[in-house]
Amino acid sequence: MARGGLAGAVRVARWADAALRPGRDGATPDGGGTLSDATAERAAADLDLTPEQVRADWDTARLAGLVEVHGDSARPGWRLRAWDRDDSAVLRGWVALFDAWSLAHPAPDDLLPAAVAEVVEAMPQVLSLLQLSAGPVPVSQLLDLLEQRVTELRTERCEIPYGPHSAPTIPAPTIPAPTIPALTTPVAAAPVLATPASISSEPATAEPETAEPATTGPDTAEPAPAESTGPDAVSHVDAPLAALLDWALDALAAVGALTCSAGQATLTPLGSWAVWVKLEQICVAAQSPAGHIEQPAEDMLRGCARLRPNAARAEYRAWLAARTVGSAVTELLDAARGEDALLRGLAFEALRVVGAPAEADVRAAAEEPSLRPYALLWLAEHEGLDPEDAHAVLTREESTWLWVDTAAAVADHGEAQLLVRHLESAMQPTVPALLDEVRAVGHPRTVQVLVALAAAHPDPALAKAVRRAAFQVHTGGA
Repeated sequence: MARGGLAGAVRVARWADAALRPGRDGATPDGGGTLSDATAERAAADLDLTPEQVRADWDTARLAGLVEVHGDSARPGWRLRAWDRDDSAVLRGWVALFDAWSLAHPAPDDLLPAAVAEVVEAMPQVLSLLQLSAGPVPVSQLLDLLEQRVTELRTERCEIPYGPHSAPTIPAPTIPAPTIPALTTPVAAAPVLATPASISSEPATAEPETAEPATTGPDTAEPAPAESTGPDAVSHVDAPLAALLDWALDALAAVGALTCSAGQATLTPLGSWAVWVKLEQICVAAQSPAGHIEQPAEDMLRGCARLRPNAARAEYRAWLAARTVGSAVTELLDAARGEDALLRGLAFEALRVVGAPAEADVRAAAEEPSLRPYALLWLAEHEGLDPEDAHAVLTREESTWLWVDTAAAVADHGEAQLLVRHLESAMQPTVPALLDEVRAVGHPRTVQVLVALAAAHPDPALAKAVRRAAFQVHTGGA
């Protein structure tokens, strides 16, 4: 189902990969990853489509991660490369489109941006109701839930309800009412939105809350303005929300998440699965064992350093579930670039939990000397190589560099016995051979590692040789 829904986007993305790749005749860069008129017309002619269809499929390809925009150019994403061999890439691409439903089907210009933002924020609750109902739900019921959620959001922001019944009759004497300029625009524009057709066959019954005076007495209370009861009377809140819900359901239907008919909405099997995945991610995040979800990557990794492997992976999953994949991968790689070698190793352990979506960034990181051994091991395991055999992809120099980096982590955070044991894991057959290659590899922590190893090793002769090697590295001697 996901493959069918994204078939048009895949076709356009593959056409662009073949026709617009640098060096091809007629390939012209289009700033910002958009298609120029000439390119759209060329694609339409090659694919037997209209330029409008090409643009729509191109936008879908970008939202689904089939095409990635980098600066002023676009290139095929990892999902396009893995499309035919990896079902998870297809599902991830559709979920990315599902997450971007409000961009894939933008709101009409006559709907207020502030109101649109409220509905986008409130729609997860509506989708959860649809998923839990496991069947058709009347749109009027969804509208009631949407009104409740929007009211909760406004209450959380301490927003004063707007409309003809919202003005308090007694002004607060000491504390001024909070004002939020970005949310006051609907006051003047609300009448414009008071007449769109409702999406449901049954009128919504929920009424907006009205502000009441703090005290009521014979001298202070004022009668509430009479409500209009004629056939043209429309609530300031209900009518815009009905139109907004209409747009939201249409947008979700456009990406294949639900269907609407006869005043009812029903999640498609794909939409139900996607909502279930989102709910599962929320549950995983809520069950974080160590409570590092809101912390930056560096602090999270430090907190996981003393956890057992299974507990650490659970913490990684919880931390990742609370972030977008792109931002999480960037943050983890930034932490890996720091001076703490322990965080470098842990960052790539967390990236193993991310899996395929991190492949492009890890490949780029393989060009950085400090990250190259970790990145090459990650890529080898990702491509199916047994972790015990993955070290075979490293050169002798890269393996030595990794040995020194791991020793630095042990020296900073481990015990002396672990550092001595780490000496036994070196690939060099003798300690003199190891010391020669360690001196040549040029790791910035070489001196500290050798000094710590000399201090920890029980063999005086070997410790003396290691100290001599540390002195030679420090002074630049041979």
